[in-house]
Amino acid sequence: MEAVAKLRNCPMSPRKMRLVVDNIRGKRVVDALGILRYTNKEAAVWLEKLLLSAVNNWEQKSEQDGGADDYDLYIKTAFVDPGSIIYRFLPAPQGRAYRVRKRRNHVTLIVENRVKLGTEE
Repeated sequence: MEAVAKLRNCPMSPRKMRLVVDNIRGKRVVDALGILRYTNKEAAVWLEKLLLSAVNNWEQKSEQDGGADDYDLYIKTAFVDPGSIIYRFLPAPQGRAYRVRKRRNHVTLIVENRVKLGTEE
């Protein structure tokens, strides 16, 4: 059984977010949380919250007595898509203006269990 969590319109460029997402893709949830907790990037804070949300979604969906630790959850899929871009203008020399692009991204995490649930066949 798998559970999905999405982060939409995160105010950070997709390139910066992908640096951290690439570190946790395919890892066990416990290992990924350790990596995110000690990664010194702003993206790690966003992803830690998103991963905890995905684990909570899995627990709600599975309705099992044991927690997520008993079923060896891992990150099955993790990807970052570009979001909308907000354009701002900065004054430039000789009456011109420079365009500043404030990028956003969308992150999708899918967690799945390796140990079979009691209801799965």
